[in-house]
Amino acid sequence: MTQPNLLFIMTDQQRWDALGAVSDWMQTPNLDRLASEGVLFSQCITTTPICIPARVTMATGLYPHNNSVWNNIEYTLPTAADTWMRTVRDLGYRTSMFGKTHLHPHRGDLRDREHLLHAYGLDDVDEIGGPRASAVVMSHMTAMWQDRGLLQAYRDDFANRFATKPHVARPSVLPLECYADVYVGQRARAYLETYDDALPWCCWVSFGGPHEPWDAPEPYASMYDGHRLPKPVPADNADRPRPKGWLDFYRSRATVEFEPGDVEAMRANYAGNVTLIDEQIGEILNVIDARGEMDNTMIVFTSDHGEMNGDWGLTHKMNFLDGALRVPLIVRTPETARAGVRTVNESLAENADIGPTLVELAGGKIGYPQFSRSLVNALDGAEHREDALSEFRGEFMLMNRDWKLAVNRDGEAYLLFDRQADPTETRNLAGLADYYEIERDLRLRILERVSQSQLKSPPRI
Repeated sequence: MTQPNLLFIMTDQQRWDALGAVSDWMQTPNLDRLASEGVLFSQCITTTPICIPARVTMATGLYPHNNSVWNNIEYTLPTAADTWMRTVRDLGYRTSMFGKTHLHPHRGDLRDREHLLHAYGLDDVDEIGGPRASAVVMSHMTAMWQDRGLLQAYRDDFANRFATKPHVARPSVLPLECYADVYVGQRARAYLETYDDALPWCCWVSFGGPHEPWDAPEPYASMYDGHRLPKPVPADNADRPRPKGWLDFYRSRATVEFEPGDVEAMRANYAGNVTLIDEQIGEILNVIDARGEMDNTMIVFTSDHGEMNGDWGLTHKMNFLDGALRVPLIVRTPETARAGVRTVNESLAENADIGPTLVELAGGKIGYPQFSRSLVNALDGAEHREDALSEFRGEFMLMNRDWKLAVNRDGEAYLLFDRQADPTETRNLAGLADYYEIERDLRLRILERVSQSQLKSPPRI
């Protein structure tokens, strides 16, 4: 049997609801196609709501409590680290990556560190920094900007945004064809269009958007009317005794003073960026169709974490609220496409589950210690996980179908939401006597999950 090709599409900072298959106000026809031909896991969370830890966990299948990467620190994934990418390559694939990895620090010239990506298991690479990092690091993309006289304008615009109003929404100073997400999409498209190796391909397309700044270029910047989009989720400002955690501290310093129209403009620009990325995905899918390979290609789509976009008065991520925590997850295979039935799996999933999923779709099994779980057995709608775990800055969050609980570094419950009665998370029940037993049971389950995911020897990271 011919080994299937593998396409892994990843975005940065895309909320679970920024998808047409979930929200009818979003325009994402190509991702909706994948959802209609595959399985949409509607209850997927990030294993940690911040860039570097999430990406390290996705690459290795190890949680922050295993690898001690709890925050955006100066960290380089060691070349000896076990990764799903190397496992796939060892199965006989030619592997490639276009876009952002953030598996090593965003500084200097990324082209000087391609050897790291090769060691991680990636044969052909064109790496970029994220939207923020591209103002300071060099890459093939920023070198192109420099050659076209655009780099300084990008740097000046970036500096102005963060010196005046970091959440300002205005179009990029870059022309559409040079915008980072277009660059990534077109580089991946061209690579697959001309691919002629005898080996099956595994292509990881890692967009840097819709990560802030809110700078989607035209015509996408004007595509959505922010006043017609859903309003942000209001914060629970109830003043009563309860344990405090990171979110309380974060809100005390990061709550944004929005001016009239700011939230609407920000959310509209964000949606436009998602649609831009979706169109780039469509061009990649068109190439696979034209090559006659769609019937032999496995496709997985997810994001590293979400974006608050004004929910609870916040922007960015770094908390356990749904805006930052929940991400889209789609698995499309030739078999699910031939079934002709759209499947929504409502059991819990973690975005790091993509590693063992891609390996199994390639015909292999991960043979090194890790704690992610392949989604393949859940493609028929079967339960995948009964609960999902996320970690950040020494805190833990557990979510199941009915409840979400977050504990601080002292193990005290400071967030508790009834997911059925309060799906938008507007009433924090932590500390209320009526919910003591629920808190106790969920705290014990967190301890159980953490104890079950301990390594017997230090990880190779």
